[in-house]
Amino acid sequence: MTEEMEMLYEKLSYCFENRKFADLRILLLDMEPADIAVFLEERLDEKEQIMFFRLLPKELASDVFIETDSDTQEKLIKAFTDKELKAVIDDMFLDDTVDIIEEMPANVVKRILKNSDPENRKQINELLEYPDDSAGSIMTPEFISFSAGMSVDRAFDKIRKTGINKETIYTCYVTGAKKKLIGVVTVKDMLLADKSDIIENIMSASPVTVETLEDKEQVALKFQKYGYLALPVTDKEGCLVGIVTVDDAVDVLQEEATEDIQKMAAILPNEKPYLKQSVFSIWKARIPWLLLLMISATFTSMILSGYEHALSALASGAVLYAFVPMLMDTAGNAGGQSSGTIIRALALGEVGFKDVLKIVWKEFRASLLLAVSVAAVCFAKLMLIDRLYNGVTVKIAAIVSGVLFITIVMAKLVGCLLPLLAKKCKLDPAVVASPFITTIVDALSLIIYCSVSIFLLS
Repeated sequence: MTEEMEMLYEKLSYCFENRKFADLRILLLDMEPADIAVFLEERLDEKEQIMFFRLLPKELASDVFIETDSDTQEKLIKAFTDKELKAVIDDMFLDDTVDIIEEMPANVVKRILKNSDPENRKQINELLEYPDDSAGSIMTPEFISFSAGMSVDRAFDKIRKTGINKETIYTCYVTGAKKKLIGVVTVKDMLLADKSDIIENIMSASPVTVETLEDKEQVALKFQKYGYLALPVTDKEGCLVGIVTVDDAVDVLQEEATEDIQKMAAILPNEKPYLKQSVFSIWKARIPWLLLLMISATFTSMILSGYEHALSALASGAVLYAFVPMLMDTAGNAGGQSSGTIIRALALGEVGFKDVLKIVWKEFRASLLLAVSVAAVCFAKLMLIDRLYNGVTVKIAAIVSGVLFITIVMAKLVGCLLPLLAKKCKLDPAVVASPFITTIVDALSLIIYCSVSIFLLS
């Protein structure tokens, strides 16, 4: 937090504690809703939060409410009277209302719907019917549309009359019969045109669109690709049913990135901030993968047990065992580098399964360079350091370094191929990143190491 924001929060605290509500209101009117929400959540206890929220200027209340986390929202809703709840809901955009409803328990949802206008309630229920991962789930039906034959002057009149209740007024849409989308026009286009010009003559007739059931991550990537502030959402017949705005796209990208990181770390996704998570929820998110990884580690112990007798018969068997952790860790790290790179590229739409040969060829060449570098350094380390205390011979150093070379190349190829295969099978590539790649690479590196050692030293 900046020093300036800290000082502002101190002023808010002083005014609130000393009941200087007129000064408090002046301070609040110059602040961003997100900053007010941070103050409310982090500086006030539950009773103070409710009192503070009731002091917010009407024009700020719903914006601050949206910025608070779901736990705070639930506490506030339970403290609201029906009149207060209705005032907040009526001042919110429908997509924000839907987002809040999805986080609330059933009794709170029932109360929210009860205090919504019949028309809003109908639209909320329609939005809730869309799958969670679809464009329909993050769109809002609050947009401005014109008919193709409307003049620019009349279009601006419509914006003035209805724009206050719309998500955005900069990008507007042109519709025909049955709300079929035929074009898009911006306020900039209209400002630069004559008042008497017809919308059809200045609109873009080939707008980029998304369908209601399109994956919301793909929708967010379209914002990244085209740089739009909003995208129209159409049904299968091409009729305009809503829009997705850039702020929703940013939220989707952040959620997806967080989810991928959690999956790659072998954790079940949890949408709550870390400090808001209970110890039990942390345990619940981590224990399944820990148990699975523990069981999968049985394969490596079985492999070692299978080779134990043959390795023990070798004079240098004890020395060979000492390098198993290093080989497995290096192979796992090499595979993780490739898988992480490919998973991110898949998420950004930079690559697809069609690029598999290009990816394998690129990773193979990179793995050769990496393997040569690591193996050479490993050989030098074994001869200069390990030889002094571990009985390492030139032959053993060559075997360990050679196997290290092979396992790095193998790990890189496995690491780049598994996410691509998962995507092809319509699985989440992030799920296969750490757990399965580590298990596969560990098993293969052990088999290669033991087999090569026994063959060359027997």
